[in-house]
Amino acid sequence: MKPNTPKNERKTSTLKLLKRFLPYYKQHGKTLTFDLFCAALTTLCELVLPLFVRFITNAAIEDISLLTAKTILSIGGIYVLLRVIDAVANYYMASIGHIMGTKMETAMRKDLFSHLQKLSYSYYDNTKVGTIMSRITSDLFDVTEFAHHCPEEFFIAGIKIIVSFIILCTVNVPLTLLLFAVLPVMMLALNYFKKRMKEGFRESRIVVGELNSQIEDSLLGVRVVKSFANESIEEKKFKKGNEKFLQIKSKVYKYMGSHSSINRVSEGLMYIIIVVAGAFALVKDSIEAADYIAYLLYITTLLTSIRKIIDFAEQFQRGMTGIERFCEILDTEPSIVDKDNATELTVTEGKIDFTDVSFSYSEDTDSVLSNVNLKIGSGERFALVGPSGGGKTTICNLIPRFYELTGGSIKIDGTDIRDVTLKSLRENIGIVQQDVYLFSGTVRENIEYGKPGATEEEIREAAALAGALEFIEKLPEGFDTYVGERGVKLSGGQKQRISIARVFLKNPKILILDEATSALDNESEFLVQKSLERLSQGRTTITVAHRLTTIKNADTIVVFTKDGIAEMGNHEKLIEQGGLYSTMFKMYSI
Repeated sequence: MKPNTPKNERKTSTLKLLKRFLPYYKQHGKTLTFDLFCAALTTLCELVLPLFVRFITNAAIEDISLLTAKTILSIGGIYVLLRVIDAVANYYMASIGHIMGTKMETAMRKDLFSHLQKLSYSYYDNTKVGTIMSRITSDLFDVTEFAHHCPEEFFIAGIKIIVSFIILCTVNVPLTLLLFAVLPVMMLALNYFKKRMKEGFRESRIVVGELNSQIEDSLLGVRVVKSFANESIEEKKFKKGNEKFLQIKSKVYKYMGSHSSINRVSEGLMYIIIVVAGAFALVKDSIEAADYIAYLLYITTLLTSIRKIIDFAEQFQRGMTGIERFCEILDTEPSIVDKDNATELTVTEGKIDFTDVSFSYSEDTDSVLSNVNLKIGSGERFALVGPSGGGKTTICNLIPRFYELTGGSIKIDGTDIRDVTLKSLRENIGIVQQDVYLFSGTVRENIEYGKPGATEEEIREAAALAGALEFIEKLPEGFDTYVGERGVKLSGGQKQRISIARVFLKNPKILILDEATSALDNESEFLVQKSLERLSQGRTTITVAHRLTTIKNADTIVVFTKDGIAEMGNHEKLIEQGGLYSTMFKMYSI
């Protein structure tokens, strides 16, 4: 299945969604069973009270002497005991029941996050991060409420409706049949608006995801916004998205209002029908006064149950929408997976062979690479240069299988990269990119990311090799200094050297440097370049560079254009040829 976007999100039947969701109750069977038992206990008071009233009324009419102080106090005592039981049961439902729902939410979020880790670059190319965040947070919170309340509400309502129907039939069958004949009509009318509500909640979730993406984009780019004094433009963009959200929510609440109004009108009609029909029954002496009062009380209990189900419809639809959007991500298959018989890759030499390699990002786009053939020797310093759009970065992304080849093969030490596990492949490759990403945490934590569980000595050694130890020790808290979101508290050169230290710690056999110094100033570039030279020693190194002076010492330089490989050789050879590389180098040197 293709990555989900708002345009291709599909609708799934409620029954199918429930089947997908039910397994999450499996680990909480005992809790759920006792929760439903408590739910049954909470219905006792409501079901028993009309019977007490009926008994007292009958006794008062037929023989007042039956209402002794002992009898009245006994009835009161039983009812108080039931209320105590109701309070204890309600506590369990409100606390342990909610905790059960939260545990299920936690399990779902774990599954969702784990699946997101498996999805390929192509998924994130087509899906906004804000949309994903909306699904993994607010959507699953609604599922928590649904997981807890849905079984309870339907179970309680089921008990009340069934018990009320049985008791009402013992009082007066014709009145009961009349009452329950009206219910289906009421439910059909309400079901129409329930469907509209589900569609509305689904739309609102999509809009919220888009709004989150826009807010995230604006806040992450706040420095650019302020540098161009474009706050008003961002406010206009936000206003547009916010108003769209308002429109969707307004439509949903109109459906909710219609839903609620029809419910109230239906309840009123049912009440008046039973009151009038019951009054005629009293006149004809086909129902006793005490039974009539009890009947009205049971109708109140019955309609209260129906009203709770109606009120729960909003929460139900929110929960179903959350489950649907949860399933949409889980149903997105990773475009790159291990073969069934994939083996572990062990890199000994680090030779890389490209044979007739072709690649395009989708069937609808032109090929980025066509029949590329390259041989990279063990420990060779291999550089890729040329105009933007020639496929240099694509070459780097194909080696660790961030994207899948559309033709040809790439082999490392003679083994096709598609025949080995992704984990073992990527463990043998170190990547330093232009856009350094540091996690929100300390310097130590960011370096240790290259080798989780590394010792303090290993971390310090990696920092020293990367030329980062000196500036790290001058930071306020040294290795324990908080770097801020995306390393915002550090300079570009400092961030880059930390990322290099991370790769030193990883100690891979193959190294990819994707324009690692192009965003740095001259001083920082000089320091980082020295670190990269140390990092490259003894490793097969592939470097993508715009600053040609940084790759003068490469063993092989390949010049890429949109038409493929234009030139290949070392620096001296390419300068002598006087071709594209020579022209580019002279332009850079001016």
